[in-house]
This record gives sequence, structure tokens and C-alpha cells, in this order.
Amino acid sequence: MTSIKKFQVTFDCAEPERLARFWCEVLGYVVPPPPEGFATWDDFKRSQPAEQRDSWFACTDPSGVGPRLYFQRVPEGKAAKNRLHLDVRVGTGLVGKERLAALEAECARLVPLGAVHVQTLYDGNDSCIPMQDIEGNEFCID
Repeated sequence: MTSIKKFQVTFDCAEPERLARFWCEVLGYVVPPPPEGFATWDDFKRSQPAEQRDSWFACTDPSGVGPRLYFQRVPEGKAAKNRLHLDVRVGTGLVGKERLAALEAECARLVPLGAVHVQTLYDGNDSCIPMQDIEGNEFCID
């Protein structure tokens, strides 16, 4: 059996740093230190040719457990529903109204950050809240 590999999740987007900082807030991730030799990210950006400036950004799980999220600028906009999405797991182990309340509280926290509440799915026991991030990428509060 082969060993488990680390992986990162890459987002194609219009504004890498803005989207990365949104996901930092959603997941409790952090912006890593700037590349070696630079005191700040702004210093690093100023060192880049204009066409490369703001072309990517990343964020990481401060505990080192979750995957790195990488955001890369692409010229085309989002055209269709994502074939892959993130589930933000805030209701694990909860059922019924207790689960729904936890999911709704997280939804209420994310909407002021720019997330869009698409719908609430609830069958009396299980629940899920599909949402969109600030660039329209689908994700679920689960």
C-alpha cells in the first residue's frame, strides 16, 4: 500500500487574494508568511512584473492538518456549476433541530463576509445549506 500524499485544493478565480482571505475567514485558515527575502506580501507583489502581480495567493490550515488552498487568477469567468465543491463541516454528530441550528448559525456568520445563502435543505432529521462564495463557487455548510 502506498502512503497518503498531501494535496492542495486549487481555485481558478478573478481575484486570488480577495478569495483566499474570504476562505481564511470561513475555515480559520491563515495567510502564510511572504516568500523568503520579503518582509511583507506587498513587498513581494511590488517585486513582480506587472502581468504577474496578484496572479496567485494561498492560505493554509494553521494546525497543518487541512490542505493548502491555492488561488490562481484566470482570464475567464465562472461559466457553470462546480463539479467539485467544499463541504464546511460544522454539524458533524448533530441531528434534527440541533444540527439545523448549528448550520444556520454558520450561514449567518458567512453571509456578512459575502457568501450567498442558496437554500436550506432540511428533512426533519438531516440538513445541509448550499451556498456560494464571493466569486460564485458553490460550497455547502454540512
